Amino acid sequence: MLENSFIMVLIILLINIVYVSFFTIRMILTLKGQRYLAASLSMIEVVIYVLGLGLVLNNLNEVQNLIAYAVGYGIGVIVGMKIEEKLALGYITVNVITKEYDKNLPKVLREKGFGVTDWAAHGLEGDRMALQILTPRKFELKLYETIKNLDPKAFIISYEPKAIHGGFWVKSVKRGKLFS
Repeated sequence: MLENSFIMVLIILLINIVYVSFFTIRMILTLKGQRYLAASLSMIEVVIYVLGLGLVLNNLNEVQNLIAYAVGYGIGVIVGMKIEEKLALGYITVNVITKEYDKNLPKVLREKGFGVTDWAAHGLEGDRMALQILTPRKFELKLYETIKNLDPKAFIISYEPKAIHGGFWVKSVKRGKLFS
């Protein structure tokens, strides 16, 4: 089967897509503190890596194998990122500065299950409302859509918090009651 160069190229391409996808997910799990899951995934990852690299190194005279390895690597990065987007691990904190002071915005966001802290702010063009919102990443797009519907000119910045401790919201997440 490995005598056929087309099949060999296809196998090398697929192996590298799977390897790099695993690599990308393992790196994200490592950054999110999921050390045991990341370590488990890395054992599978290294076996796949050695198989793919071995096929290329045993057939270095075939340039198409090297090209398949490189293309598989690039596609694997994209596939790994898409998988991570679907998993949406972790949380984000979103800071919002409204165009105008709107007391209704925090209430609407809280009713939708988001943890919101709000305060009065003052900008160059007048009074504003500043909001800090914590949400699981899987609800990030829903949050942006809600904010944009309520205040299309809101200024929005998001980032991933390194650690979360305390507050009603953390308790709600642990009880599984948020967004249910």
